[in-house]
Amino acid sequence: MPPPAAAAAEPALATLSFEDALAELEKIVRGLEGGQQKLEEAIAAYERGARLKAHCEAKLAEAEARVQAIVAGTDGSLSLRPVE
Repeated sequence: MPPPAAAAAEPALATLSFEDALAELEKIVRGLEGGQQKLEEAIAAYERGARLKAHCEAKLAEAEARVQAIVAGTDGSLSLRPVE
């Protein structure tokens, strides 16, 4: 877990858009792959990354639930149906 000061400096997950969370997650992955971080920093980054991953998955699930397809009826009318 990051030190309290570091945790306070991190943007709250709830306020991050999917795109911002994904960008931060990608940055963390690049940093971890570089292998130049100290052990504690790498562990804190990994933990933040895990939280960001869960946040991104939740945002995608929300978006998927909201996506609907426009369907043309036989009479030419348009309606919405959930996409499966």
